Amino acid sequence: MPDDGFNPEQQEYLKGFMAGVEARRGALTPAAGNGGAPADALRTAQDRTLAAGGKLVPQEQAKRDRHPLDRWDELTARAAEGKFPKPIDDFIGRFHGLFFVGPVQNSFMCRLRIPGGILNAWQLRGVADIAAECAGGYADVTTRANLQYREIPAEKGPEVVMRLGEIGLLPRGTGADNIRNITASPTAGIDAAELVDTRPLVRALHHHILNTRDLFGLPRKFNISLSGGGAVEVLEETNDIALAAVETSEGIRFRLNLGGITGHRDFARETGVVVAEAEVVAVCDAILRVFIAEGDRTDRAKARLKYVLDRMGVEGFLAAVEARLGRRLARLPVLGTAPAPAKHGHVGVQAQKQPGLRYIGVTMPLGRLTVAQLRGLADVAQAFGSGTIRLTVWQNLLISDIPEAQVPQARAAIAALGLGWEASAVRGGLVACTGAAGCKFAASHTKQHAATLADFLEANIALDAPVNIHLTGCHHSCAQHYIADIGLLGTKVERGEDMVEGYDLHVGGGAGPAQKIGRMIRKGVAQDELGPVVLGLLRAWLAGRDGPGDSFHLWSARQTDEALAGLQVLEDA
Repeated sequence: MPDDGFNPEQQEYLKGFMAGVEARRGALTPAAGNGGAPADALRTAQDRTLAAGGKLVPQEQAKRDRHPLDRWDELTARAAEGKFPKPIDDFIGRFHGLFFVGPVQNSFMCRLRIPGGILNAWQLRGVADIAAECAGGYADVTTRANLQYREIPAEKGPEVVMRLGEIGLLPRGTGADNIRNITASPTAGIDAAELVDTRPLVRALHHHILNTRDLFGLPRKFNISLSGGGAVEVLEETNDIALAAVETSEGIRFRLNLGGITGHRDFARETGVVVAEAEVVAVCDAILRVFIAEGDRTDRAKARLKYVLDRMGVEGFLAAVEARLGRRLARLPVLGTAPAPAKHGHVGVQAQKQPGLRYIGVTMPLGRLTVAQLRGLADVAQAFGSGTIRLTVWQNLLISDIPEAQVPQARAAIAALGLGWEASAVRGGLVACTGAAGCKFAASHTKQHAATLADFLEANIALDAPVNIHLTGCHHSCAQHYIADIGLLGTKVERGEDMVEGYDLHVGGGAGPAQKIGRMIRKGVAQDELGPVVLGLLRAWLAGRDGPGDSFHLWSARQTDEALAGLQVLEDA
């Protein structure tokens, strides 16, 4: 570079500038080891959209203006002024785990990242400390085997994120257009029925995601789940990438299904592909890169993986994945799968594969834990077990590795916290999203209504078989109402000149071997009429089933919509 007219300091600056230009140029060329994917995959995908005449949605433009991971300074500056973000800035903040939930609550929500739902007692104590000092004094268990805080003041948002990072639970990418918390079998490593212990795979994939900047350039959110088999369902088929352990002629592999999004009434689609353990991270990376390249950046309603599969077809999508990998994906016949999980295997005292050890599935009031309960559970896990806590997608948790002789003391300690270890056939499968108390989209107060419904049903009927009842506040279906035996979707119901909270009633959903999208049989049941309506369904099932083994799922599948609606009308009368 010529130096005429530049002093030594200016020359050094210009050398550095040109080096940066060359580095940028190199970042946009194919990178080795990832099938030729550009390092700046987000901008490349956006450029392709613009070149085709498309217009980026505001969220994409915000990501293009400045990468969300580079905007931490904006979050801290607002916090210093005690200000909450405007909508597009709120979108950016979600890349760091902070969600402004106004106008319902004038505060942040922070969703954690707990891979596979497994954490240690010292981490749970740290979670409790943050809840006490920076949030609302509690944490909620989510349907992705995760925890989240609410009621975080504006000035405390970055503090929560930093403190979570210090205990190894960095919430990066837990919102917006990112890969959400990886779910996996909560009994991994302790279940005699499992085919694979998924913990090492989840750990490797979790860190690959956090440390690969390209993977924060998705067009929409993305869910990944790994099931190694076992007693507790992980609902992997509701995820964009669903990996489930199976037996093949070449040993244990993971069956790969794609595009699950039950809020849009789709389970993950069969691909015929099986993946070896050593290939899981590379295959997931390739799938994500094809999604980044092919996903819609002009219409957020059509930007999920499901719609890419609709457009390209499963085989077309797999061909693009194979091109990224530079090799053919394996397709082997499945010889056997893990045993069907127990419907409510996430509650009660259960045997581990380690002789003499048990885990206890702890029940809680609709997934909410106070600071005292969080600290108490950490103490129980450390005093009686290995200090391990395992969250499940059923909004509860397991405490593992408890010697059989110490189970009575552990149960007593759990009860002393105001929590349970037994669950009725109703409460064991009762799931509710945050609802209108904390979500601007929700039409109903789901958690309160779920508690009222459970009290009513337990006072009026004794069930001898488990039933799953899910209440979700809006069409986003965070509580996955479509896969419940009885699914309730929040809505507003006209009553005279007023509008009251209520639910559309769905029946017959299921997951795993009972996979099915529930069907709506009645619209607009007012909340105060919900108990008698659901009671009527359950009474009809008990009276009409073909013996104790005839589940609600099987029984309801044999009934017509009209018959079920008629039963409810009669029960109401």
